[in-house]
Formats: sequence, C-alpha cells, structure tokens
Amino acid sequence: MELTISIVIGFMILGAIYSIHAKDLLSAVITCGIVGYGCVICFLLLKAPDLAIVQIVVETINLIIMVAVVLDSSREESYSKLDSQGYISAITVFIIMVVLLYFFTVSTRSLDVLGKSTLRMAGPYIEGAAAKTGSANLVTGVVFDFRGYDTMGEAVVLVTAVLGVLTILRLKGKK
Repeated sequence: MELTISIVIGFMILGAIYSIHAKDLLSAVITCGIVGYGCVICFLLLKAPDLAIVQIVVETINLIIMVAVVLDSSREESYSKLDSQGYISAITVFIIMVVLLYFFTVSTRSLDVLGKSTLRMAGPYIEGAAAKTGSANLVTGVVFDFRGYDTMGEAVVLVTAVLGVLTILRLKGKK
C-alpha cells in the first residue's frame, strides 16, 4: 500500500508542477484537480471513505467554480491549433488521469465489504452503543456521540463550500 500511495503522491506532485507551469488558466485549473482527486485516492487507500467523500465533493465544487470563473472572465486568450508541445501536454494529462483512475478502482476494491469491518473499534461500538448513547438508531448514536467532533468538522467543510458557491453566484447575479 505504501508503494501505491507513493505513486499517487508522485502524480499529485507532477500535477501541481504542471499546473504552475501551464500556459493557459484552464489547463492549470484542470491539472490542479489532479492533486485533489489524488488525495481522494489516498484517503480510500488509508481506509477513510468518509474523508474521501468530503474531499471529492469539495474538489468537484471547487473545479466547477474555478472553471466557470476562468471561462466567464473578461480576459481572452488566443487559442491556436495544437502544436507538438500541446499534443504532448494533452497526452501527458490524459495518461496521468488514466493512471489515477486505475489507482482509484484498485483502492475501492481494497475497502472492506459492506457490513464487515476489520477495525478494532467496531466491536465496542456495536456492543455498547445503544446502551451508552440512548439512541434507537445505532448509526446515529455512533456518529453524534462517539464521533461528534469529526462529524461536526465534515459538516463545517461542506457548509463552507456551499456558502462559497452561494457567495460567488450572488456576486455574479448582482452585476
């Protein structure tokens, strides 16, 4: 697993370097997404699907907003036909995305089967959660009583992303 994570992090670094040196903003924004989606793969490999879900939602919203801002900006760039360097760049980005998609599928296969857990804390959660929390629903008891701060942090990230989107949409509507 360490080798796989190292390879994914290597691709994340390559994506970040390419986004810094990209000639146009749209290419930079799209290749910057490689870093975020690579982080999703790392979270899945580390068996943290809850963090992966939050990261993929925030990264997708971030990419949509950034692409919309670049496309709606008043600055126009002259696009010419793709030269040999443009083809090489497009092929490189495509290859990186295919490799990341491969690692994504491999990492999702390595997750536990639904309902089966290999974590040492699963037993104590299941055995005493209903009595300790007083909740009729085991999932609600675990999420809000045992993992309350973690759940609050995830909710804050999602609410912040939604507020950012609403703020940008509101600014666009006032023009």
